[in-house]
This record gives sequence, structure tokens and C-alpha cells, in this order.
Amino acid sequence: MHVAIPGGNMARDRKPSRHRSHRSHRPHRSRLIAISVAALTLSGTALAEIPAAAASKPKGHDVSSHQKNVNWQSSKAKGARFVYVKATESHTYRNPYFGQQYNGSRNAGLIRGAYHFALPNRSPGKTQAAFFVRNGGGWRSDGWTLPPALDIEYNPYGRQKCYGLSKAKMVSWIQSFSNEMKRLTGRRPVIYTTTHWWNNCTGTSRAFASNHALWIARYDSATAGALPAGWQYWTLWQYDNASGSLPGDQNLFNGSMTQLRKFARGY
Repeated sequence: MHVAIPGGNMARDRKPSRHRSHRSHRPHRSRLIAISVAALTLSGTALAEIPAAAASKPKGHDVSSHQKNVNWQSSKAKGARFVYVKATESHTYRNPYFGQQYNGSRNAGLIRGAYHFALPNRSPGKTQAAFFVRNGGGWRSDGWTLPPALDIEYNPYGRQKCYGLSKAKMVSWIQSFSNEMKRLTGRRPVIYTTTHWWNNCTGTSRAFASNHALWIARYDSATAGALPAGWQYWTLWQYDNASGSLPGDQNLFNGSMTQLRKFARGY
């Protein structure tokens, strides 16, 4: 994912460096759908597939202000069926291109959702969730709006890769964010992370797998690989970065278009 550099009124997005320790997957996202897995009938789906062989799975991407104004008709023509758009970071930054990206993708016929980049050392989870919802992180059951997503990964701004929080405090921060999202929107957030970050910074917490969809990030790999503690399935897989055919990072949905629309509606 792309991260905004807070500062003044004109924060800009940059791509954090990949975390390479003992794994080839990307440092940013890992998300799995354990919520309503049965309803989505994903239980018969393989845990991971070679992206090139997953022709039947809807393809999508995610963007931030790094991509600026996106040509959405071109994205759709290249096969995009869904997109996640960065809305906010911490409790102060808003993507200045959010309107063009979020509304433009919908107008082009893509299912879209918003994501928030977490900085747990800056403010409480509840505070950041409320800021996110006020600035694009809402949801409605219209079949076109994906559940809001929480992007939580290694700290791109300092040496404290878990933001200086203990494992227990990190779990509490995520729970606070999730609870506020549920209260304000009616849905739990999708969690974007990597297996390495999750197991390292939450202490292999299994507290979220039963009711949070997983968006897993793993690059340079034919499979999504081992999943964070507790999850048995991924819902979204970010399998490549901005080197792909679509603007931003490349993603797959672990199901059919019908299941993707059901996921958007809340089933």
C-alpha cells in the first residue's frame, strides 16, 4: 500500500520499503475473510492460487494519492472489477484525490471501498476510526461498497516497527478501532496486514479471525502462503505491487463476482 507522509496541509503518499526478513511476501497486507466464510461458500476454495492461473477470480487494485487522478475506464478495460482507495491516515491526513478515485471508480462500474492507514502510536483506535468514517470510510449495503479496511503493517516512519506498543496493547488498539467501525458503519473492518507483522506485533492473536475478513499481502510468490494466526482463508490477496497492469497494487478476491457482490452487501 501507499503511505502518506504527514506534514502540513499537503502530505504526500510514498510506498514503504518492503520488509524482507525470512519471507518473500510483501510487507503490507494480509487479509482473510473468516467472517461469513460459510455464507460466501469459500470453504471449498484453495488457500492460495498462482495469480496467473486464477482467471476466474475477480481482479482489483488499490490506490492512494500516489496515483493521483486515475483513468478508471482504462482500469476497467484492463480487467479491474474492484478497488480499494486510501481515504485517511492516523487522525489528521486525508487523501486529496479521494473524491476522484472513490467516486470515479464507482462511476466506471467498479465495486469500491475505502481504507485507513493505521498509526497506532499517534492516537487511539477509536479516534482514528471516527476520523476515517468522517472522511470516506463509511459503508452501505448497495452491492457497490466494500467494507472499510484497516491497513496495519510495519511502521514506515521509524525504528519501532510495532509502533512502540506491546503485543497486548496492539491487540487492544485494533479492537478499539474495530468496535468503533462496527458502531458507526455496522460492519467490522477488513484487516490488511502481513503474516510476519501480525504474528510479531500482536503475538499471534486469534482475536479477530472469526469476524474480520483478511486481506493478505505477499509478493514474489505463487501462493498467499501461511496466514496470520487464527485465519483459515484469505478474502483478498495483494500479490503484486505497482509493477502490474493496473494503477497501484494488484489484488485478487477469493471467490466469484457473485460472491464479491455478496461480500459488498454484507452477506
